Amino acid sequence: MLMNAEQSTLVLVDLQKKLMPAINHGDSVLAESVRLARIAKLLNVPVIATEQIPEKLGHNDDEVATLADQTVTKIHFDACGGGLVEAIPNDRNQVIIGGCEAHVCMLQTALSLLAAGFGVWVVENATGSRHDNDRDAALERLQQAGATIVTVEMVAFEWMQHCEHSAFREVQRLIR
Repeated sequence: MLMNAEQSTLVLVDLQKKLMPAINHGDSVLAESVRLARIAKLLNVPVIATEQIPEKLGHNDDEVATLADQTVTKIHFDACGGGLVEAIPNDRNQVIIGGCEAHVCMLQTALSLLAAGFGVWVVENATGSRHDNDRDAALERLQQAGATIVTVEMVAFEWMQHCEHSAFREVQRLIR
């Protein structure tokens, strides 16, 4: 199944200032997440961010916070336990997800979204953990559970559908 911008919501999990330095390739994960959020904004895809106990882990990166339409603050590892499902617009049944840590909060959130009946696409290059083996195991488990593993470029081009999309040039600039 293809991702569709009109049916999608982008969820960015816990891209928090105090957490990101501990994430392997954290700068790249953050850059790809921001790139994806910018593309989502160009294509009118809602962006929801989450923050795990921000009083301890800090708030999300400033760019993520600016691009998010709303932020769900949580104590549960699974953001669905903190109100994420209610934050997703009713007419949206596809969730594109990335963030940290892949094997904890992002994994549990994605599994709960699958159980709630959403189509879930995990953006591999916008997902990270402190250790690559944890990230890789999470991606494998999610794929086995029914999530589709994708990249930022895959999402962008599927959302646009064709090269005559009004945002094509702007999205292309973000990708290059």
